[in-house]
Amino acid sequence: MPHCFRVTLAILLLAVSIKLSHAFQRNGHAKMKSAVFLSPKFVLGPGSVVDKYYYNIDFPRGHIALKSFNGEVVDEAGNSVPLHETYLHHWVTARYYQRRGATNPDHNGHLELDKSDHILVRNSGVCQNNSNGQYYGLGSETRGTATFVPDPYGIEVGNPADIPAGYEEGWLLNVHAIDTRGVEDKLGCTECRCDLYNVTKDQYDRPLRPDYKGGLHCCYDYTQCRLREGFESAERRSLYLRYTVKWLDWDEFIVPVKIYIFDVTDTWKRLENSTGQIAEHECHVEYEVKSCRASGMANNGCTDTKRVSLTMPTGGSVIYGVAHQHAGGTGSTLYGEGGRVICSSIPTYGEGKEAGNEAGYIVGMSSCYPRPGSVKINDGETLILESNYSSTQGHTGVMGLFYILVADELPKPSIHIPLSKSVNQVWERQ
Repeated sequence: MPHCFRVTLAILLLAVSIKLSHAFQRNGHAKMKSAVFLSPKFVLGPGSVVDKYYYNIDFPRGHIALKSFNGEVVDEAGNSVPLHETYLHHWVTARYYQRRGATNPDHNGHLELDKSDHILVRNSGVCQNNSNGQYYGLGSETRGTATFVPDPYGIEVGNPADIPAGYEEGWLLNVHAIDTRGVEDKLGCTECRCDLYNVTKDQYDRPLRPDYKGGLHCCYDYTQCRLREGFESAERRSLYLRYTVKWLDWDEFIVPVKIYIFDVTDTWKRLENSTGQIAEHECHVEYEVKSCRASGMANNGCTDTKRVSLTMPTGGSVIYGVAHQHAGGTGSTLYGEGGRVICSSIPTYGEGKEAGNEAGYIVGMSSCYPRPGSVKINDGETLILESNYSSTQGHTGVMGLFYILVADELPKPSIHIPLSKSVNQVWERQ
């Protein structure tokens, strides 16, 4: 055997060994990292509300691939707090760039980033005007909803090439929780009915619309839901959002995915100008479901169906999908052209009292994990988002969001070792 052939063969075997080793490590999650963090403390008493924005939270740093993010409310002893005591309306985490040396925003403030020192890094979705720009966000369903990004995909963050000179990456966390111990109407409080909060103005001191019956504008920070008569007030208690993040250090074998969030309340319009922007999207985030009896729609099976048609700006392969709904929700579906189902996400309702199985609350939403390459969306494709709620009774402040992760490319083969022309010639001579 010629010497040159032996050297070439050794190099090939070494390359195969390295590739196989890496593939085995990836499949076995040998490089997976995980950390558990606590939000800053917030304090709640019966009927009270917190809606806090915490900036520069503890979060993995560096050029990484996010694999999952899960959160839940816990007490000072680390015990999970059930939804019938503290209702987790939502938590949201978002990404931003902060100028080095700039002062961190007030932890108790609303989403107010100084534009001279901060740049909000939005997801790839179509909503605008600081609406639905988060990377992750769930509510009561958080304990029972899968958020894991399957291999070999990941949400890329912390890439030095993307961070503007003089800035560093930061993360913010919004926690909206309602203490329903001793309240007159638990469902009404969690749906933020304005009459139960005795509110006529929003958090910015603007008068509410006469037809606005409930929602985020009535259960903002420091508001109070009505307690039932004769209730002996319980103690205020200190709580935290405990969140678990899993990630991988970024490498060439990870396929990046983009986050898209669609909103069934999106009242978008097509633009006819030549600015390059083809549509203007206004996502209202929440809406009202009227009782089928009051609206005379009992013959539809008492199901409220809301739909919106949207255009996907840039297509790709769908890797993951999940919806976000509130109590009363019966499921949501994202359709592509021709009526094909891209993903259906169905709620699970609890049946007990323990945390994670609270009766009457949505404790999980089913997630979609299509086989890579099996569900594709084309550039500019028209999508239909449908959100269904039971309307046997009215609901205020409900939501119909849909998250999908989309990959521009399919994963590369785990082992691919091209042979050069010279190497092929060596093989042929043997």
